[in-house]
Amino acid sequence: MTTTPRRRENGAAKRPISITAVVDCVGALAAGNMQGHLYMYDTNKSAGSTGFGTEELQTRARKGDQLLWNALALECEAYVAIDGIVIDSSICVPERRVYPGTDVAYWIGTVKKDAPNVTYQIKFKLGTRDEPIATTLSSSLIG
Repeated sequence: MTTTPRRRENGAAKRPISITAVVDCVGALAAGNMQGHLYMYDTNKSAGSTGFGTEELQTRARKGDQLLWNALALECEAYVAIDGIVIDSSICVPERRVYPGTDVAYWIGTVKKDAPNVTYQIKFKLGTRDEPIATTLSSSLIG
Protein backbone atom coordinates (compact mmCIF):
# COMPACT_ATOMS: atom_id res chain seq x y z
CA MET A 1 0.00 0.00 0.00
CA THR A 2 1.40 3.40 -0.89
CA THR A 3 1.20 6.44 1.33
CA THR A 4 -0.10 9.86 0.48
CA PRO A 5 2.34 12.48 -0.82
CA ARG A 6 4.18 14.50 1.77
CA ARG A 7 4.96 18.17 1.63
CA ARG A 8 8.50 19.26 2.45
CA GLU A 9 8.96 22.00 5.00
CA ASN A 10 12.47 23.21 5.88
CA GLY A 11 13.88 20.11 4.15
CA ALA A 12 11.96 17.67 6.38
CA ALA A 13 9.01 15.55 5.29
CA LYS A 14 5.70 16.70 6.73
CA ARG A 15 2.89 14.18 7.17
CA PRO A 16 -0.74 15.02 6.47
CA ILE A 17 -3.01 15.71 9.43
CA SER A 18 -5.10 12.58 9.65
CA ILE A 19 -8.72 13.07 10.76
CA THR A 20 -10.49 9.86 11.74
CA ALA A 21 -14.23 9.45 12.26
CA VAL A 22 -15.19 6.43 14.37
CA VAL A 23 -18.87 5.70 13.76
CA ASP A 24 -21.32 3.66 15.83
CA CYS A 25 -23.14 2.48 12.69
CA VAL A 26 -25.81 0.47 14.50
CA GLY A 27 -26.71 3.44 16.73
CA ALA A 28 -26.66 5.94 13.86
CA LEU A 29 -28.86 3.76 11.66
CA ALA A 30 -31.33 3.18 14.49
CA ALA A 31 -31.50 6.91 15.30
CA GLY A 32 -31.37 8.10 11.70
CA ASN A 33 -28.69 10.64 12.61
CA MET A 34 -25.09 10.86 13.80
CA GLN A 35 -25.70 12.69 17.08
CA GLY A 36 -24.16 10.65 19.89
CA HIS A 37 -22.82 8.06 17.44
CA LEU A 38 -19.68 9.76 16.12
CA TYR A 39 -16.24 10.07 17.72
CA MET A 40 -13.72 12.30 15.93
CA TYR A 41 -9.92 12.28 16.34
CA ASP A 42 -6.92 13.82 14.58
CA THR A 43 -3.14 13.56 14.68
CA ASN A 44 -2.51 17.22 15.50
CA LYS A 45 -3.17 17.37 19.26
CA SER A 46 0.35 18.61 19.97
CA ALA A 47 -0.33 21.68 17.75
CA GLY A 48 -3.55 22.54 19.58
CA SER A 49 -6.41 20.42 18.21
CA THR A 50 -9.23 19.87 20.73
CA GLY A 51 -12.55 18.05 21.07
CA PHE A 52 -11.18 14.53 20.72
CA GLY A 53 -13.80 11.79 20.96
CA THR A 54 -16.68 14.19 20.18
CA GLU A 55 -18.64 15.27 17.11
CA GLU A 56 -17.11 18.74 17.39
CA LEU A 57 -13.41 18.10 16.77
CA GLN A 58 -11.44 21.30 16.30
CA THR A 59 -8.40 20.54 14.13
CA ARG A 60 -5.56 23.05 14.24
CA ALA A 61 -4.62 23.55 10.57
CA ARG A 62 -2.74 26.22 8.66
CA LYS A 63 -2.29 27.21 5.04
CA GLY A 64 -0.48 24.45 3.17
CA ASP A 65 -1.39 21.66 5.60
CA GLN A 66 -2.67 18.54 3.95
CA LEU A 67 -5.74 16.93 5.58
CA LEU A 68 -6.60 13.26 5.23
CA TRP A 69 -10.07 12.11 6.35
CA ASN A 70 -11.02 8.46 6.90
CA ALA A 71 -13.80 6.57 8.66
CA LEU A 72 -13.86 3.45 10.82
CA ALA A 73 -16.83 1.48 12.06
CA LEU A 74 -17.07 0.92 15.82
CA GLU A 75 -18.55 -2.52 15.09
CA CYS A 76 -16.27 -4.77 13.05
CA GLU A 77 -19.10 -6.16 10.90
CA ALA A 78 -20.65 -2.78 10.02
CA TYR A 79 -20.04 -0.75 6.85
CA VAL A 80 -19.15 2.93 6.92
CA ALA A 81 -17.67 5.20 4.27
CA ILE A 82 -17.37 8.95 3.82
CA ASP A 83 -19.72 10.04 1.03
CA GLY A 84 -18.76 13.72 1.05
CA ILE A 85 -17.25 16.56 3.03
CA VAL A 86 -19.03 19.92 2.99
CA ILE A 87 -16.60 22.77 3.65
CA ASP A 88 -16.00 26.29 2.32
CA SER A 89 -14.22 25.68 -1.01
CA SER A 90 -12.13 28.82 -0.55
CA ILE A 91 -10.48 27.04 2.41
CA CYS A 92 -10.22 23.41 1.23
CA VAL A 93 -11.53 21.18 -1.56
CA PRO A 94 -11.48 17.57 -0.33
CA GLU A 95 -11.43 14.86 -2.96
CA ARG A 96 -12.06 11.13 -2.70
CA ARG A 97 -9.18 8.82 -3.49
CA VAL A 98 -8.57 5.08 -3.26
CA TYR A 99 -5.35 3.39 -2.21
CA PRO A 100 -3.89 1.66 -5.31
CA GLY A 101 -4.82 -1.99 -5.67
CA THR A 102 -7.53 -1.80 -2.97
CA ASP A 103 -11.06 -0.56 -2.46
CA VAL A 104 -10.00 1.42 0.63
CA ALA A 105 -11.08 5.04 0.16
CA TYR A 106 -9.99 8.23 1.90
CA TRP A 107 -10.54 11.95 1.36
CA ILE A 108 -7.70 14.43 1.03
CA GLY A 109 -7.41 18.18 0.67
CA THR A 110 -4.94 21.00 1.22
CA VAL A 111 -5.74 24.05 3.34
CA LYS A 112 -5.67 27.03 0.94
CA LYS A 113 -5.51 29.83 3.52
CA ASP A 114 -5.47 30.42 7.24
CA ALA A 115 -8.89 30.98 8.76
CA PRO A 116 -9.85 31.48 12.41
CA ASN A 117 -12.69 28.90 12.47
CA VAL A 118 -14.16 27.04 9.49
CA THR A 119 -16.83 24.42 10.18
CA TYR A 120 -17.48 21.41 7.99
CA GLN A 121 -19.88 18.48 7.83
CA ILE A 122 -19.20 14.91 6.81
CA LYS A 123 -21.75 12.77 4.97
CA PHE A 124 -21.53 9.04 5.71
CA LYS A 125 -22.80 5.97 3.89
CA LEU A 126 -23.84 3.42 6.52
CA GLY A 127 -24.79 -0.23 6.11
CA THR A 128 -27.15 -0.77 3.20
CA ARG A 129 -28.92 2.58 3.57
CA ASP A 130 -29.13 4.41 0.22
CA GLU A 131 -29.14 7.96 1.54
CA PRO A 132 -26.07 9.32 3.37
CA ILE A 133 -26.38 10.57 6.94
CA ALA A 134 -24.68 13.92 7.61
CA THR A 135 -23.12 15.01 10.86
CA THR A 136 -25.51 16.92 13.12
CA LEU A 137 -22.86 18.99 14.87
CA SER A 138 -19.96 20.44 12.92
CA SER A 139 -16.29 19.80 13.36
CA SER A 140 -14.02 22.66 12.40
CA LEU A 141 -10.59 23.75 11.25
CA ILE A 142 -9.05 26.36 13.53
CA GLY A 143 -6.13 28.54 12.53
